[in-house]
Amino acid sequence: MVIQVNKKVFQLLVDNTSGVLSRISGLFSRRGYNIESITAGVTADPRYTRITIVASGDDEILDQIEKQVEKLVDVRNIKVLAPGESVYRELCLIKISVSEQTRDSVINIANVFRASIIDVGNQSMIIELTGNQSKIEAFIKLLEGYEILELARTGITGLTRGNKDVVWLDN
Repeated sequence: MVIQVNKKVFQLLVDNTSGVLSRISGLFSRRGYNIESITAGVTADPRYTRITIVASGDDEILDQIEKQVEKLVDVRNIKVLAPGESVYRELCLIKISVSEQTRDSVINIANVFRASIIDVGNQSMIIELTGNQSKIEAFIKLLEGYEILELARTGITGLTRGNKDVVWLDN
């Protein structure tokens, strides 16, 4: 029997209280669920935090994750960000070793991807790129001939398109 491994992007709206992220990640840890990516940030209303979690597993595990997370006290709302109905983005910062001879070619690659050069030194530069995961992976692949000194990725964050499922919380 072959088990189909899928990914789901869950978006949680939670109370902005200390320990909430720990309680959510603890649920995943205790149950043996894998978190591939997690991002969190305060919303326009400072009482709430929006958390985006990418998890993988078969359909049964992913459904179980959704049900278990929904039961947590701090969780006000959970929804799945479906591909095609949502916009996903990730931020990547890449520090690359450059010389006078390689600097222009790295800048040209960055320009093709509409990346920003945010720091330039004599021997390195830092590039900022925002986009979907495939764009970031393609950019990193093009930089394989260069020495990547450091790389930091935020993980996926996203919102559903349109306004049909916007959640409004009352006090």
